[in-house]
Amino acid sequence: MCGIIAHAGADDAVGTLIDGLERLEYRGYDSAGIAVQNGSGIAVHKRAGDVSEVREEIQTAASSGDVGIGHTRWSTHGPPTDENAHPHTSDTDNVAVVHNGIIENHAELREFLADEGYEFTSDTDTEVIPHLVEHFRKEESETIVAFRRAVEELEGSYAIAALVRDEGRVYAARAGSPLVLGLDDDQYYLASDIPAFIEHTRDVVYLEDGDVVVLEPNEAQIFDENGLSVERSGECVDWNPEDVGKGAFDHYMLKEIHNQSSSLSKTIRGRVDPDNGRVALEELDAEILDGVENVHLVACGTSYHAALFGARMLTDAGVRARVFRASEYAKMAGPTTEGTLVIPVTQSGETADTLSALRTATERGATTVTVTNVVGSTAAREADESVFIRAGPEIGVAATKTFTSQVVTLILLSQKIAAELPDATPREDLPELLAALEQVPTHIDQVVETSRAEDLASRLLEYDAYFFIGRGMSRPVALEGALKFKEITYEHAEGFASGQLKHGPLALVTSQTPVFGLFTGDEAEKTITNAKEAQTRGAEIIGIGPENGPGAAESDAYLRVPDTHPVCQNLLANVQLQLVSYHTAKQLDRSIDKPRNLAKSVTVQ
Repeated sequence: MCGIIAHAGADDAVGTLIDGLERLEYRGYDSAGIAVQNGSGIAVHKRAGDVSEVREEIQTAASSGDVGIGHTRWSTHGPPTDENAHPHTSDTDNVAVVHNGIIENHAELREFLADEGYEFTSDTDTEVIPHLVEHFRKEESETIVAFRRAVEELEGSYAIAALVRDEGRVYAARAGSPLVLGLDDDQYYLASDIPAFIEHTRDVVYLEDGDVVVLEPNEAQIFDENGLSVERSGECVDWNPEDVGKGAFDHYMLKEIHNQSSSLSKTIRGRVDPDNGRVALEELDAEILDGVENVHLVACGTSYHAALFGARMLTDAGVRARVFRASEYAKMAGPTTEGTLVIPVTQSGETADTLSALRTATERGATTVTVTNVVGSTAAREADESVFIRAGPEIGVAATKTFTSQVVTLILLSQKIAAELPDATPREDLPELLAALEQVPTHIDQVVETSRAEDLASRLLEYDAYFFIGRGMSRPVALEGALKFKEITYEHAEGFASGQLKHGPLALVTSQTPVFGLFTGDEAEKTITNAKEAQTRGAEIIGIGPENGPGAAESDAYLRVPDTHPVCQNLLANVQLQLVSYHTAKQLDRSIDKPRNLAKSVTVQ
């Protein structure tokens, strides 16, 4: 879950590394550091804290060099201290390494290296890597051979970049953790994610597990797991540098809430035909759905809530569909056959638990179709087919626009599946739903422009806990609303199916427990009834629903959404809840884009 970056080229690497790390802080921000070849060895600058603090230290030290590596950390092994910050070096300071992932056999390697006389100064699993490289350099005449031997000793997941004293190269490898190569004439970049170098190039190569890369200022070489030189196909990503900046907004999260209308327009473009009641997913080969008997959706966090929405759309169409938390899939899925379609839902395409579930499904003979945001991601490459949500880069740790785009993509995919399966029943109102989906971007703009969430937030600061309830398709939105609220406000929030409220949670309701009621969709009336049960116990009811919906009169406060198709009402209610979370967190002076203890892309299990 850390972020790494490397640069080799004619330009000074320092500014590129620091700028890239700032764009990678959504992957971790406990500590940061860089190492550069500066003509007299390897200069390392690192410390606990965020990247801006490292920038100040480096500028003061006036370091420079045309080859370098950098790291921003999300702590796993050891607390966020100066000693545990990356890069880590060998005893002789001849090797410097940055690493994203988990080295599962680090304890055994540490014991072996300690017996060989190597001294450790950190608590991290990463520190074994520079010592291993140094150890094998004593036995090998070529650094690339020593580096490969060191990598072969590692068990677990990793993306690694290393410098060796007096060599103007970066050595890198990946296995289970993301690493992408950026190409720009005589400038080369490596990073955990594209935003790190998008300001310099949009031409990328997605590296594969087992790849070893050697970067020099005028060359980038890729070797496969057998040590053979290979050419990996590249592509130009459809992102602009402006996409990864905050612009005039105070926070990335607020920018990305506002940008949902434009990102969702890209999600929908060319995929809906309301006049003929047809969904067009041209990237999906319809033959892959032949013989499908049931559907499993697997996901984590926000993506799990999107998957719940997709599963409800499928079951309403008569398709047997279940949702699994990806970390539990191997044990909980039950029988998986060739007639099972497994849909991993993952924004990054690199979520470790979801990749594990995808691989389990593949091993069991299931057909797999990934729903993701990143074209060259591991999930996209390993699945039989992929459908992309087209949301563009999302920097804020709390997912906003990617959730909306995931839900809409799953709505479209569910109707495509229903149209292809002989026993399924496509929605009778599909033309109306597709027409309403085309209007959602405009309706999102209306919500953002007219929302009273900021005023409401000032009333929410003194409560003890916050409940979010919904029924049917509004239930995933209630769960997502609670997740957003707890992620960035640090206040206790829980989401429930509204009918579950009286089966236990009602015991926790007091006058200090506001209840957010999702009065949207086809089952709003029952949710209103459940909310009133809490209201009679002293809870304030904050309703979210259509302008003239029945929930308005029953609510102590009411956030309105345009009166559109019941399915789309839930998408718009979600935007209101995002704004509530954002403004509450801002008034509580929370770290909104970098909430404590969290990172965006969870690449370790």
